[in-house]
Amino acid sequence: MPQEIEIEYKNIISENEYKQMLAAYPFPKENVEQINHYFETTNQSLGSYGCAIRIREKLNTYTITLKEPHPDGLLETHDRISKETFQEWLNGNIIPQPNTSRQLQKLGISSEDLVYKGHLKTIRHETSYKGVLLVLDQSEYNGIKDYEFELEAPTKPLGTQIFTDILQEQLIPKRNTPNKIERFFTSLKHDTNH
Repeated sequence: MPQEIEIEYKNIISENEYKQMLAAYPFPKENVEQINHYFETTNQSLGSYGCAIRIREKLNTYTITLKEPHPDGLLETHDRISKETFQEWLNGNIIPQPNTSRQLQKLGISSEDLVYKGHLKTIRHETSYKGVLLVLDQSEYNGIKDYEFELEAPTKPLGTQIFTDILQEQLIPKRNTPNKIERFFTSLKHDTNH
């Protein structure tokens, strides 16, 4: 089953810190645009379990990912879907997919109960560095623009060390950083149109 444990570190940064980091590390000039489309049940049952589900639209591919808490980070379960299935989901016709639906059932949630909540667009720069992946994201959602430094690592000790080193090198304070899904759903609460 397509599953992985994601060990990642995140820090919200300012636009100036974003530009500073883009220049300081070997990021390629090219960036990748991706759009995360978020779903939740009407009674927020995914959030109550600390879980989230999204479809990522990237380079004409569509991947459903269910994120669940895990002792080492996040357990991610994936299903690749067609553009047609993606459109069905956006239109409210949730077609269950083998891997994510199985995991949702373990939580007592039916795929058909999911409701489309909106999207977050990210322009992403990424590069390999000392055995980890460095990511700089500029995201826009519900009238908000933010910048984020993210590091994905194969192990916690390596990730913690390099993440700490980079923030110290760049004189960037460690900030409490909710993930994109949390930031998106928080913005919905403040947006009276939803």
